Amino acid sequence: MELKQLQYFMAICEELHFSRAAEKMGVSAPNVSQQIRRLEEELGVLLFDRVGKTIVLTDAGAILHEHAAAVFGHLQQAGDAIADLKQMQGGSLSIGVLPGDADLMFNALLLDFHQTYPTISLSLLETMKVTEQVLDRSIDIGVTIGPVIDERLTSIPLFHEEFSLAVHRNDPLAGENFIPLNRLRSMNMVMFPPDHQCRKLIDRVCRDNGFAVQPHMVTTTLSSLLQMVQSGVGACVLPRLLLDNLHNTEIKVVNLRNPTPSQDICLIYRSDRFVGYAMRTFIKNLRAYIDTAIRHSKSS
Repeated sequence: MELKQLQYFMAICEELHFSRAAEKMGVSAPNVSQQIRRLEEELGVLLFDRVGKTIVLTDAGAILHEHAAAVFGHLQQAGDAIADLKQMQGGSLSIGVLPGDADLMFNALLLDFHQTYPTISLSLLETMKVTEQVLDRSIDIGVTIGPVIDERLTSIPLFHEEFSLAVHRNDPLAGENFIPLNRLRSMNMVMFPPDHQCRKLIDRVCRDNGFAVQPHMVTTTLSSLLQMVQSGVGACVLPRLLLDNLHNTEIKVVNLRNPTPSQDICLIYRSDRFVGYAMRTFIKNLRAYIDTAIRHSKSS
């Protein structure tokens, strides 16, 4: 069994078409067919069945696909490890976060990280498909809502995120320590659009408690949402960690109770990828950054 044969086999598994697989590999279709026949003769089994014009894996083919994927995964890890060794303390890393989370955790972190580790190249992407893009390798690591349960992924809990109410400092509620969640139904609220992850959480918690919030205004960015609160247009519900680290004297934070909206935030990456210097360093610094922010939030 030759590595080239396995590469042809995996290409066919991806394309389910011999000619397209040959084109992908940059060889002729007869060459691919010949190599697969030799592989089948060596193993003594058929790897593909033809159902009409469709190619499907046989049971033996499915077994080989599983193990071949592991082989190429290990080879990729070996290449990554060697590249990481050659780069020493350099490398690159792409990070996917949910919309809005960049403002919460990453702006100041990325600046500090770049200043401390200038040889590491970082790219940050806001996306609603964090898990999917980690799985398809279009991003290296993701920060998303947990729990994420998938044997293909390693998940690291980061923190438990509670949400609070932000109001203008002259709002009658500004002096309150907390209010019950159902008070939101009678308030002028400014909120993200319905497809935003923060809005989804608030809508779900309110719905579970027998009411719906009808926003006075909807805006797509965190900065405009905070500007509306600061201008006295309405109140909004945002992560407590974000609000406590705003340092905005025009905005007061009021706890929400009965219940307190909350969610778990975790970091994910593919379990089969090599965790090199860039990733190890970023994860360490991200956790330290969050721990510092949480301590500051509790002391404020």
